[in-house]
Amino acid sequence: MGQRARLFALATDLGAADIPSSGAAAEQADRCLAMTQELREHADHEDTFIHQLLRERAPEAADALEAEHIRLDAAFTTLDEQARSLPGTPAEDLPEAQHALYLALNEVISAYLAHLHLEETVAMPALWQYAGDNELGAVLTAFRASRTPEEALTDLRRMLPALPPAVRTAIARGIVETAAGQEADLLAAATTTLSPSQRQRVYDDLGVPETWALQAQP
Repeated sequence: MGQRARLFALATDLGAADIPSSGAAAEQADRCLAMTQELREHADHEDTFIHQLLRERAPEAADALEAEHIRLDAAFTTLDEQARSLPGTPAEDLPEAQHALYLALNEVISAYLAHLHLEETVAMPALWQYAGDNELGAVLTAFRASRTPEEALTDLRRMLPALPPAVRTAIARGIVETAAGQEADLLAAATTTLSPSQRQRVYDDLGVPETWALQAQP
């Protein structure tokens, strides 16, 4: 959900950007490159932590997911090429280059939405059906162990704004319950990307005064 939200926002911002203005081309190009890097990392995590178990339990679903990764990589490569060329484009050619980048981004979005649909309606249900709770728990534990504290915090900041309030609060409660002595700092840090109303809702649902966490920040 977080990836969808950021992809849609990026497409909207890129389409409306005043590209000839100072720094706008470089900014939009950097955002596109950062997005493809994130999505590639997501695919790498799937390959590392999920695909072996999926192939053992549901090989046809694994084949379909791998085919999607090949299609996605081609779309990522095209977007990267367009993004890297944008900042050096002559002023008179910028509108056309901006539109080409916009189309390449939307091709990525189209391919990625199809990929997510396959994950969420085929691959993940197959895992729930054919893999045991212990196996799935081991995959999740291994993934979490692979993330540095900084990466885990980035994951939360990217994800939380796009989640419904009840799910967001459940994740925030888990942060509080597993961070003895650091609850205020971690909760404040994890919620920096939330809107004021989203953040207030989290603290209200947890029954924690928001000023307590804010005062804990350096």
